[in-house]
Amino acid sequence: MSLFRDNIEKMKGYVPGEQPQEGDYVKLNTNENPFPPSPKVLAAVKAAAGSSLRLYPDPMATRVREKVAEVLGTRPERVLVGNGSDELLGVIVRAFAGSGEKVVFPYPTYLLYKTLVDVQEAEVVEVDFDEGFSLPEDIIVKGARITFLCNPNSPSGTMVWPDEAARLARQIDGVLAIDEAYVDFADANCLSLVEDNPNVIILRTLSKSYSLAGLRLGFCIAQEGLIEGLIKVKDSYNVDRLSMAAAVAALDDQKHLRENVDRIKGIRGYLSESLREMGFFVYPSQANFVFARCKDAATAGEIYEQLKRQRILVRHINYRGLEDCVRISVGTREEIDTMLGALSEVLCETGKSAGK
Repeated sequence: MSLFRDNIEKMKGYVPGEQPQEGDYVKLNTNENPFPPSPKVLAAVKAAAGSSLRLYPDPMATRVREKVAEVLGTRPERVLVGNGSDELLGVIVRAFAGSGEKVVFPYPTYLLYKTLVDVQEAEVVEVDFDEGFSLPEDIIVKGARITFLCNPNSPSGTMVWPDEAARLARQIDGVLAIDEAYVDFADANCLSLVEDNPNVIILRTLSKSYSLAGLRLGFCIAQEGLIEGLIKVKDSYNVDRLSMAAAVAALDDQKHLRENVDRIKGIRGYLSESLREMGFFVYPSQANFVFARCKDAATAGEIYEQLKRQRILVRHINYRGLEDCVRISVGTREEIDTMLGALSEVLCETGKSAGK
């Protein structure tokens, strides 16, 4: 007899992308930033490590809240800091969705949403995107406690523009949680929706654009009433001193951020065009990765396997209806050229075309 709750016993857990612990890989599978963080970050972490680690960290990450508010033009009281934005996603689900209550999100999107809803024994309502990843018309579900919108979306890299998201916020019954993990690479964001919509929560992370995936820090922005409720649910000391110091230093160096973002966007364009020339259908990306459709699922699977044998990791997307797709993170120009060269050889050796 299982000791777990029935729903835990039956559910599938979230499986992160491969993280090899040995050997050198060209790692283009988990959307990490290929460039180092601001030099200010290392100096700040060293200083924080040299003092006061015996003491608990500030439970409200006050300095981070203040710096986020300064950089993004909001108020500290509208900011909540988490151990990565993933922790905050879990806080949101626990705060708003009880057993049997509906949580809505488009499909395909970030798989963690479903896992968090399953843990809570809430009801998952998946609404299929169309082929162009436009916002589904039937995304408005009566009585839904939460509607999640990953924007730019993962795995497609596509964007729902702010005016569409604003209309959605006004029409739904519950909370609209807009997950903007990749938004620094996009041409727009939805932060302004917070001012006029008391049901909107914007989530951000320092993992992608700020190159801090290894330190785990994210934050959300919402009106004060929502933040006050979420504080009741979060763990007391959920962010450590080193992560807070790194976050403040990273946010303080906006010049470094913009330089790295511009480099990634340039390489993203090069990667997208190179894949199109090989015959792939490439979705227009607003993120730090490219989503490409192959001839068929067998081709996509073979590309993944053959590249992995050469110690090059990309993501073969096994979502329903997208078995013929691969997702490739934007690496350095050298890493992308290495991958493209190997990919060209794979297609030649197998005698297969990438295109339909």
